[in-house]
Parts: sequence; C-alpha cells; structure tokens
Amino acid sequence: MNIVKTRICMKGDTSAMDIQTAPPLLDFENVTVIRNGKEILHSLSLKVDSGENIAILGPNGSGKSTMIRAITRENYPVLCDGLRFRIMGNEVWHVGTLRTMLGIVSPELQLVYNRETTGRDVILSGFFSSIGLFMHEVTPEMRGKACEILEFLEIGHLAGRPMMRMSTGEARRFLIGRALVHDPKALILDEPTTGLDLHALHHFRTTIRKIAALGTNIIMVTHNLHDIIPEISRVVLMKDGRIAGDGPKEEILKDDIIGGLFDVPVTISKEGDWYYASGF
Repeated sequence: MNIVKTRICMKGDTSAMDIQTAPPLLDFENVTVIRNGKEILHSLSLKVDSGENIAILGPNGSGKSTMIRAITRENYPVLCDGLRFRIMGNEVWHVGTLRTMLGIVSPELQLVYNRETTGRDVILSGFFSSIGLFMHEVTPEMRGKACEILEFLEIGHLAGRPMMRMSTGEARRFLIGRALVHDPKALILDEPTTGLDLHALHHFRTTIRKIAALGTNIIMVTHNLHDIIPEISRVVLMKDGRIAGDGPKEEILKDDIIGGLFDVPVTISKEGDWYYASGF
C-alpha cells in the first residue's frame, strides 16, 4: 500500500471531525526539568492541538532540545503541584509505543549513523527504534513499506549507499524516511537544516511540505527563520528555559520580537510565504 495513498485516505471526509474531537497532541502545564542539578525548563506550559503545525524558535541553549527529550520520555519533569504532562491525551506511555507515534529527526541521530549502514537499512531500523538492524527480523511488509518511503522521498537511487558516504542532505532525507515507517502522528524536527547547503535545503523544504500536506503534524524546532515552512501557522518562542512568546507567525515574526529573542538588532523580511532575518 503506497504511503501517499494511505495518507490521502487518512485525510478523507472525516478528518476535520477527527481533528476536532482528538485530544491535544501536547498538553503541558507547569513542566520543570532538572538535568545534572541544573533547572533547564522552568514551569513551562504549552498546548499543541491535533493537526496543528508549529515552529519552536529560540537561540542555542534556550531549552528546545530538552523539551524534545521530555516529549520522547528521555527527560522527566519534576513532580509538583499543577503539573500536567499529557501527550495525545495520555500521561502514561510505553516508550516504545510513543516512539511509533512520534517521528524524530535530529543532528545527533545523524552523527550516530555516520557508519557503513546503507540508506535502506537506516529506514528499516525505524521499525525497531535501533541503530542498524543487527539480529532483527525484517518482514516482507517492512521491506515493502521501506520501498514506498524510498519512492515517496525520491531517494531510491541512494538506497544501497552507506550513510557515511552520503552528503549531509542525502543522509538527512534517510533519517526522515526512518521517522516515517510507522506513519507517525507528528514529525519532530530538531535543528533539521544544520549543515545543509542551498541544494540540500531546497530538497529538505520540499520534502517536509509534502509530508505536512498529507496530514502529519510538523513540530519544527529551530533557531533559523528559513526553516519555518508556509504550512506552519504558529510560532512559539523559547528563551532561558521559558516560553517567551506564542502566537500566529505574522504577529510573532517581527523585528523587535525576534531581535529581543536573540539579543541582536534584526530585520525580518518576507518573500512569498517565507520569512528571513538579516541585518545582524
């Protein structure tokens, strides 16, 4: 069954009703995370509705990656009064099940995959949440799904190439494929364009827009305005482990707001549906 057709079926006549009745993708209230004795997230509150595409924008060290690790249950919030920490309506998850619902792509994962593992095996490893296949049993259904993803992402010609012999952009597309094997509810992208040249950035943008158009929630975690694809309508700002702003991107992506976030004078320009920062 082709991934594109599957997604289109999921977005049939009942999709609007499903989104309206579904619990929020994320529902956090008073979330504090301490790592190595240091408070990284400070009483953070955030709600992301089902079907909503958002960008989480902030400088390095603002707590963005810690929040992702909280979502994936690598970090746990401090138990305190008023704590609410729900993902898709549930506070308790089996980590393996949760990771089938949330696809993650990060530069750290790409560093781990700088090895002889082929692109096809990288995608297949997503079924097992493993780094490589090792002794896992790959079924014909899994291989078929991997072929559909290779076709959808237009990377079939690279399937047999080892990751360490790919460009950064090529390898990043295979990590996206790995994240898609379970048809996740949301795709979480952590600084996804790090190391990409203009050609690779173009392919990345095109790929993420295709995925968003077919119904997967996009959570773009970044410090670059040019990562915010047109399908993203809301921007959440993070600074010093706190939410520093939250609203429609047209209201948030302003000179004074973004300049204050990064502590530099900045000019925000818009070209078509894309935003860029200059003047710093």
